[in-house]
Amino acid sequence: MTVSFRSLFAATVLAGTALTAAPAMAQDESDISVSANVALVSDYRFRGVSLSGGDFAIQGGVDVAHSSGFYVGTWASSLDETGSVYGSTELDIYGGWSGALTDTLSVDVGMLVYLYPDADGDFGCNCDYWEPYASVTGAVGPAEVTVGVAYAWEQSSLGDEDNLYLYGDVGFGIPETPVSFVAHLGYTDGILATQADGTSFDWSVGASVGVMGVDLGLSYVDTQGPSIKHFSDDAIVASLSASF
Repeated sequence: MTVSFRSLFAATVLAGTALTAAPAMAQDESDISVSANVALVSDYRFRGVSLSGGDFAIQGGVDVAHSSGFYVGTWASSLDETGSVYGSTELDIYGGWSGALTDTLSVDVGMLVYLYPDADGDFGCNCDYWEPYASVTGAVGPAEVTVGVAYAWEQSSLGDEDNLYLYGDVGFGIPETPVSFVAHLGYTDGILATQADGTSFDWSVGASVGVMGVDLGLSYVDTQGPSIKHFSDDAIVASLSASF
């Protein structure tokens, strides 16, 4: 979700996934694939905002996918628990469907729930919230371009307000090298915006290099609004990650 953009899902979709995947699993276990990821980041930035107080964060997740395109997964990150009502951990659970529309175009739709299992109850924090999402990814020359939307409807954890997030990502790799680049632009309209008028842009540019199964990354991240140190100020974020 820094990733992050984080992946995104609905109870009905998850239920449908379980119903359709179970018989296929019994018939042919090779239809199921399991993957995992782990990362250490110098700052956990979500849509331009730091959720780790400018400190290092440990992150990781597991995904289970079916050959039909349905998937479920979970992802977690450590947070800045000093002075925060969210506690020390964020846990995301999601499910959805992804698949190819054409040889160069694919789609991903689903539902995500953000959970904060040790949120500070002394502040009456019901911090968990749901967010459905959808994205389309296509090849444009040597680049891969993604445009997406995520929408959190009015929920008590969001102060009975809603939030719309639109974004675009562009990534490309240098041929015959382990080096790749990515740029991100996002727009928030709602309760999670960083400006007083309820809207804000966030952006980032970064590069990564794969070495012996490990990715080393460096990104510049920023967002509109007041520059609050270790929260909404701009930052250089380093990452060390691996997938299995």
